Amino acid sequence: MPMTAIILAAGEGTRMKSRHPKVMHKLLDRPLVSWVTRAARAAGAERIVVVVGNGAQEVRDHLANEKNVEFVEQAERLGTGHAVRVALEATGIDAGPVVILNGDLPLIEPKTVRAFAESVADGGHAASVLTMTPPDPHGYGRIELAEDGTVARIIEQKDCTSEQDTRLLECNAGCYAFDGALLAAHVSEIGNDNAQGEYYLPDMVEILRGHGHATTIVHCEDYREGLGANNRVQLAELAALARDRINERLMLDGVTMLDPATTWVGPDVTVGRDTVLLPMTMLWGATSVGEECVLGPNTRLTDCTVADHVTLEETVGVDVTIEKDVTCGPRAYLRGGAHVLAGAHVGTHVEIKNSVIGEGSKVPHLSYIGDCTMGAGVNIGGGSITCNYDGVHKNRTVIGDNVFVGSDTMMVAPVTIGDGALVGASSCVTKDVPADALYLERSKERIVEGYAARRLERLKKGEA
Repeated sequence: MPMTAIILAAGEGTRMKSRHPKVMHKLLDRPLVSWVTRAARAAGAERIVVVVGNGAQEVRDHLANEKNVEFVEQAERLGTGHAVRVALEATGIDAGPVVILNGDLPLIEPKTVRAFAESVADGGHAASVLTMTPPDPHGYGRIELAEDGTVARIIEQKDCTSEQDTRLLECNAGCYAFDGALLAAHVSEIGNDNAQGEYYLPDMVEILRGHGHATTIVHCEDYREGLGANNRVQLAELAALARDRINERLMLDGVTMLDPATTWVGPDVTVGRDTVLLPMTMLWGATSVGEECVLGPNTRLTDCTVADHVTLEETVGVDVTIEKDVTCGPRAYLRGGAHVLAGAHVGTHVEIKNSVIGEGSKVPHLSYIGDCTMGAGVNIGGGSITCNYDGVHKNRTVIGDNVFVGSDTMMVAPVTIGDGALVGASSCVTKDVPADALYLERSKERIVEGYAARRLERLKKGEA
């Protein structure tokens, strides 16, 4: 069943009070429009046409790498009917099921989109309306059905009588599916004889009915699929719904959450069985977490790969790989392609950037390791750093296996410390250190008896 999805993403979204188009506001870690394009693709859409207008380039840039997406610009925003007509004229679509979706509909499921397309695929109906029955229907257009179950008319909220407002509970979610040939043949018949002077897509129902064609409905069993976001309050409400949906799925698959309401997991994240997510844990992007891990509290990972049996306490990770049996934190920061090998430990207030931390190696506390390749069994004393930047270039530090680096040591890259070497505390390493060597670099100590007391007395007297 060749299927086309047209996604309406040209609106300004003025109630968002934003410089960005409404569809580019994020739900969890994904812009609204991406939720819709991905649902359409998963439903089997062979062509996904995104109608852009306000903030067109921002939308184009974001969706540029998604498959099967093409763009049509609606230069004048003259209503939803006009947007669809512009899309059809630009693309030549005139056959097959055509599903029209709003770009701010993040909770719609692929199965619903597929059912929507199938409702007009066999020639029995010219169009279909996506409907729902929310707890509070006020504000939604209502669907009046004929005796044969087809759509008799769509009544906007402002036109509903009190009797209709009470009786008609089937609400219009604002999405439509059409037989592509009939849509292309009759879309130009949509008029703009209304107060706003706009071309409204719902008018197609009456137009097709006038030509003797029937319109049906596809009902969302979960009304939340039909909810959009017109302002930031509604966006937050939808985010909470998406969070709950994802968390429920993960918990049913064997993940433990102490407090699901404060645990945020993006739609592309995977988490293994028997992993525990503690409060204020956030997992974003293409993050993958293995089995029997403990993450949190206050841990945030973006585009990270985490193996089994890993403990991350108050840890921030961005684009890093963490192998099995690693412990991090509290208050560790890993970024820029860092790779922490099995059994290693990254401790309190430690930052790792673009570095390999070897198997079983330890960076326990208060250190910065940047642009470093570290071997196995290394111990880095507290307060030590790799001085990787010379003001122009980033330089690399290489530390061999079983090296011991004393506290408060500066390793000025480029520099290599050989296997088994010992670097004394408070050293500044500016030369390569041979394997098994001792490196010491410090001034000879000097003790001046009574100096502190004499200095204090001079200060009290105002003497220099």
